[in-house]
Amino acid sequence: MEIIAENRCFGGRQLRFSHRSGALDCTMQVAIYLPPQAEQGPVPVLYWLSGLTCTEENFVQKAGAQRYAAAHGIAIVCPDTSPRGEGVPDDPEGAWDFGLGAGFYVNATEAPWRSHYRMDDYVSAELPALVAAEFPLQAERCSIFGHSMGGHGALVLALRNPGRYASVSAFSPIVAPSQCPWGEKALGNYLGPDRDTWQAYDSCALIRAGAPHLPMLVDQGEADNFLKDQLKTELLEQACAETGFKAHIRRQPGYDHSYFFIATFVGEHLAFHARMLAES
Repeated sequence: MEIIAENRCFGGRQLRFSHRSGALDCTMQVAIYLPPQAEQGPVPVLYWLSGLTCTEENFVQKAGAQRYAAAHGIAIVCPDTSPRGEGVPDDPEGAWDFGLGAGFYVNATEAPWRSHYRMDDYVSAELPALVAAEFPLQAERCSIFGHSMGGHGALVLALRNPGRYASVSAFSPIVAPSQCPWGEKALGNYLGPDRDTWQAYDSCALIRAGAPHLPMLVDQGEADNFLKDQLKTELLEQACAETGFKAHIRRQPGYDHSYFFIATFVGEHLAFHARMLAES
C-alpha cells in the first residue's frame, strides 16, 4: 500500500492510497478520512460508495463530511467506482454509464467483464480487510452509505450481507436496477441476459425475498431529473410497505441529484450512522 496524498482536516487526516487489488486484478486508489480520535485508538468505520463517473475523490472534496466524521469519531473509506488501468475493458461505445467509472458494485459473470469487474468482492471483503490491517479501525463496527449508483451499491451490499453493517443509508439511490435503463444496461452486460440473476443485485427484489431488516435511511430530492426514469424511489417505498421493512425514506422538495443535495443532508446521515454504530 502506498500513501499518495495526505491533508490535515478537522484535526484528523484525509489520505489517499493506492494498492494492488487481487479481486479486481488492477491497481486501485482509495480515500480514507481518519478522525482525530484515531490517534488515540481504533474507531468505527463508514464506507461511502460513489455514483456513475465518480472516483474516490468526489465525496471527500465536495460533501463536507469530514467535519461530522471528526465530531462523531468515525473513519470514512471511499473506494473508486470501478477497476481501472491497462487491460481493464470499458464501454465499447465510450458511454459514461457503463464500464470505467460504472462498476455497479456487482461481481460480473460475463466476458470480458468478469476478469476485473468484481466490485462486490472488493468492497465487501478485500478492502475492509486491507484497511483494517493498515489503519486504526474497529473493523467489526461498520456501516455503509452511497449516492445514485453508489446508493444502489450500499443498499444491495447491506441487504446481501446480514449482520455485516450496523446501518445503511443512501442519497438518490437506483433502487431497482432491473427496472431502469442504467441498471438494465449494466446488469445485462455484467451478469448476462437472464433477468433472474439480476435480482441478487436489486434492493427491491432483495427486500421482497425476505432480506433481514437493518436500520435504513434514504434521501431523495424531488427535483432530481433522474427520479422518474432511473431512480424510481416509489418502487422501494412499495417494497418496504408490502413487506413491513422499516426504512426511513424521505423526499426532499426542491433538491436535485447533485453534491449540493448531499452536502445539505450528509451531517444527518453521519449522525444516523453514529447512533447505530454506538449500539452495535
